[in-house]
Amino acid sequence: MSKNRELELSKNLSAVLNMISGVKSTYKAKNIMLVAVSKTKPLEDIKYLQKYHNTFGENYAQEFAEKWESIDIKPDFHFIGALQSNKANLVVEKATLIHSIDRLSLAKEIDKIAKKNNIVQNILVQLNLTGETTKSGITENQIELFLEDLKTFKNISVIGLMTMPFFTDDGELVRPYFKKLREIRDSLNEKGYSLEHLSMGMSGDFIVAIEEGATIVRVGSLIFGER
Repeated sequence: MSKNRELELSKNLSAVLNMISGVKSTYKAKNIMLVAVSKTKPLEDIKYLQKYHNTFGENYAQEFAEKWESIDIKPDFHFIGALQSNKANLVVEKATLIHSIDRLSLAKEIDKIAKKNNIVQNILVQLNLTGETTKSGITENQIELFLEDLKTFKNISVIGLMTMPFFTDDGELVRPYFKKLREIRDSLNEKGYSLEHLSMGMSGDFIVAIEEGATIVRVGSLIFGER
């Protein structure tokens, strides 16, 4: 059974990688990072897939920490979910990248923990471009001031932006939000910031996200199956 599951995961991974390589666009990034979203999936699935892939994403701090502690050969784990300040200690240092920074209080806590551990934690700033009140993220109008405030923290490094539009299997419906994030990033870089990454796109819309310049895509169900 385990061999069947490993084969299934490797085939799914190959299919997604082929889809990524097949995207044609003026804005396609040279290097696209695929985060295999393993939230709620068993540790065994990660171990099977580690033979073929090394970057995984988790949404829940406790689950993230438990998986990280339980795996001998550590992959690159990204934390992609909403993070509470009181659980930042479960994630900082263990995560290669934290995608979901949306408030100064959280950044301050991450900086404090990173300083204690003598590291610089890489982060992305999450933007809410749809205006949905149920979604985390700062607004476009807040981003420049937020980045300036983040400069006061010496143990975090902002390397890009993230957004999460509404869930859909029709990427065209969310294309404007992916385009907007790229335009915001490019505008900020013209002002002297150094933001390399755009984390955007999931199983239903990652091809459109890549067409609009995503450097990181977060794909779960197409690799691991439905939850």
